Amino acid sequence: MSTPHLIERLRPGEVAVIAAIDRAGLDPQTAERLHELGFDEGVDVELLHRAPFGGDPLAVRVGNMVVALRCQMARLIEVETAA
Repeated sequence: MSTPHLIERLRPGEVAVIAAIDRAGLDPQTAERLHELGFDEGVDVELLHRAPFGGDPLAVRVGNMVVALRCQMARLIEVETAA
């Protein structure tokens, strides 16, 4: 695995593994919602698309779901790529 970096730094189509989530930077409801959507350490994620004009939000595949993440929230998720 590589050095952890933020999920928003992935290139479209790149798959990574969630290394850490800064839950302290989230309110409890948002942290629980991310967990319900499948965002947990050790889970594979893939960046699918960035919105034009600033790239907010990001479309991310986690498990079998596609989730739109605001960049502010994506900055709290560290991932590791295989390499």
